[in-house]
Amino acid sequence: MRVLVKKGKLSELSNEISVVLHFEGEKAPHKAASGLDKATGGLITRVIESGDFPGKRFESLVLFNPEQNGPKRIILVGLGKSKEFSLETLRGAYAKAAQQIRLVGLKEFYGSISFGESEDNVYSPEALTQALVEGVMLGLYQFTVFKTVDRENIREVSEFYIVEDREDILKRVKQTAKEAQIIATGVNYARDLISHPGNEMTPKDLAAEAMNLEASSKRLKTKILEAKDMQELGMNALLGVAKGSDEPPKLIIIEYRGGKRGDPCVMLVGKGLTFDSGGISLKPAEKMDEMKSDMAGGAAVMGAIKVAAELDLPLNIIALIPAVENLPSGKAYKPGDILKTLSNLTIEVVNTDAEGRLILADALAYAQRYQPKAIIDLATLTGACVVALGDNVAGLMGNNDELKGKVKAAAEATSEKVWELPLWDEYLELIKSDVADFKNSGGRPAGAISAGSLLSKFVGTYPWVHLDIAGPAWVTKDRPYIPKGASGFGVRLLVQLLRDWPIEQ
Repeated sequence: MRVLVKKGKLSELSNEISVVLHFEGEKAPHKAASGLDKATGGLITRVIESGDFPGKRFESLVLFNPEQNGPKRIILVGLGKSKEFSLETLRGAYAKAAQQIRLVGLKEFYGSISFGESEDNVYSPEALTQALVEGVMLGLYQFTVFKTVDRENIREVSEFYIVEDREDILKRVKQTAKEAQIIATGVNYARDLISHPGNEMTPKDLAAEAMNLEASSKRLKTKILEAKDMQELGMNALLGVAKGSDEPPKLIIIEYRGGKRGDPCVMLVGKGLTFDSGGISLKPAEKMDEMKSDMAGGAAVMGAIKVAAELDLPLNIIALIPAVENLPSGKAYKPGDILKTLSNLTIEVVNTDAEGRLILADALAYAQRYQPKAIIDLATLTGACVVALGDNVAGLMGNNDELKGKVKAAAEATSEKVWELPLWDEYLELIKSDVADFKNSGGRPAGAISAGSLLSKFVGTYPWVHLDIAGPAWVTKDRPYIPKGASGFGVRLLVQLLRDWPIEQ
């Protein structure tokens, strides 16, 4: 869909439907809603006074305009109590409005960042605009690639207009809307990659998508390492996981050079398990179909570097995605096997379903060759992290307080929540092996932390943060602007992190 910014007032524009927002408990409409109220003969005021619309969070009501001017319909959306308002509320409110507008069958609608008495004092026009655009575009996402029955009945909204009459901020709103549209498109791109089934998104297919990124941007360069290349390098942990599948593994490298020549890069590493059956340590059949989402970290990294190139960020960024399938077969790696990694450290396999840390061990070791200024990896790594933090929060671990602080700040700004877990030396005891340097699982106690502890052994001395996104990467119930399924978690967080990265002079 397209997001456009139009100069004017909602009350002066004829259209099919306009969105106005209202705080719970307030007795009268404000700003854009007030203008529309006057243009419609007090329609909104009458509804509020009647008690039919108290303005509870995400509550909505469609009104028909009896007057000849202005929009034919108005959709009122509640924001809840003003003291509890946040940008996350705004994203959700506009997502709910957009979804209802799609349900009605309308193709376009209008909205405004002018809606309350105090929001301008707390949030900038840029922040409000970005929240509007993200709410609409992320809330309207639907994955319909494989729908054939009644395809003609699939409804889509094609245009969203932000109306602004303040000349002094109009240019800023236009620029922000453009950038926010790029970011939201990057999230939905990642969602598409994750949503494709395992037979349509193999390591080869994911590598082809990376090559398509290169073709779409002069700023991106993609290189694919094949199995023979990895064998020559000694990436036996990654190759070991891939042995059970007939699909050959790929190590995807995407480079974006937006900074100065010679400046060190920010390295983004994403787990790319395009399907994970658990291997010989086979998973239960229930919900195994969702394991197509085990490449959500890789998809997020690809979405983020795509956005970085389109925003022309002044940084050097490299994305690294080890892409494999983990399947059982006569060739598959087995519990008890010992794998020698790229860094020459050895890992005993005690559970073939703890495969993500194996492919990341080799990928993180390879990342050191670029001498990066920082490494951030994203992975749907452990169910233990979901047990610890729930479905909405990613676990954060790392070896550098400054980098962890930057990631936390980006998470706060985007509402992609993270929570730090400790990497104390005591946890290393859980992954010590009797027959190798380490084992790939420390068992149930501190399962997410022991996995992170293993990864920490493959990043050298470089600043590093690990995000275990097993919980928020795939949602099982609709959220305001995250329809159930692939969430694209991490794209907005990474983009915010990169946009805020201090530029070396």
